[in-house]
Amino acid sequence: MKKPTNSDITVIIPTLNEEKSIAEVIGELDQIGYNNILVVDGNSRDKTVEIAQKSGAKVFIQNGSGKGAALREAFNNHALYGDFVVIMDADGSMDSKEIPSLIKALNSGVDLAKGSRFLKYAHSEDMNLIRRIGNHFFVSLVNFFWSTNYTDLCYGFGAFRKTALKKLYPYLRSKNFEIETEIFIKAKKLGLTIVEVPSIEYRRRHGKSNLNALRDGLRILRTIFSELLDQYRT
Repeated sequence: MKKPTNSDITVIIPTLNEEKSIAEVIGELDQIGYNNILVVDGNSRDKTVEIAQKSGAKVFIQNGSGKGAALREAFNNHALYGDFVVIMDADGSMDSKEIPSLIKALNSGVDLAKGSRFLKYAHSEDMNLIRRIGNHFFVSLVNFFWSTNYTDLCYGFGAFRKTALKKLYPYLRSKNFEIETEIFIKAKKLGLTIVEVPSIEYRRRHGKSNLNALRDGLRILRTIFSELLDQYRT
């Protein structure tokens, strides 16, 4: 396969009140050469939208609320240019310099490349004990029920072939942070090929995370068992 250029890649960034970090994230992407940047904003109450537009990103306001709803709307957006789509967060915790590793994995023939904080040469600077235990528990359940070999499940840094994404997004239903779990389960159900790539998660640069460990952990657990029940119904 030919080596993709940066113009073959669209980067999707969901945002909600990230005015202090979004310019840095977009600037780093632009510095590397990624200029197809799509910001999906969840009706921020600060200057996130204005700053993202001034920084050169294409911005649209999502109809619903929640990270999952934002990604589902973005996946069906006409502004996805090129053959590859990358998703990443707006808080500066993900390193844009890792995108070539994700794209390299896609270019080897797989459909989805997901970042993992638990592979060799990877780690997280922003994971407390409760989140670490929860992630391990959810990964173990998914690996058991679907015979996968995931090491990370609750991490939204990944890349897709656009052809694979078109097969996947009509089946997605999640509205919030459980979207990553649903993506990786349904990708397996649909027979898409998936590979993990080492990734380093940094501390968010400003403010507090919108994630709530208990609330969103329960949503992830509900998603896993909902997918399992759906599988037995069919």
